[in-house]
Amino acid sequence: MTDTADPTITLQRLRASIDNIDAALIFMLAERFRCTQQVGVLKAQHGMPASDPDREQTQIARLRSLAEDADLDPEFAHKWFTFVVSEVIRHHRSAAEGA
Repeated sequence: MTDTADPTITLQRLRASIDNIDAALIFMLAERFRCTQQVGVLKAQHGMPASDPDREQTQIARLRSLAEDADLDPEFAHKWFTFVVSEVIRHHRSAAEGA
């Protein structure tokens, strides 16, 4: 879908869509972290470990499959998840220290 008459209009439209998607991603990540913070508090209250390697491996396999279905590089999905989980574990450890 391109505007051959004026590519700058197409560029502006595409950039506006990208900006909207970026905003939605930020809000979704914020919601995800609100949920994982609750998990961290629950784990801390019950002396559970901050990380769950079995759950992480299951999620990596699930996300790689979803990425393939979405025509997204599964390795990118894996790297993204690993990055997010490292931050989640950091939050969980902080919650445990404060418990």
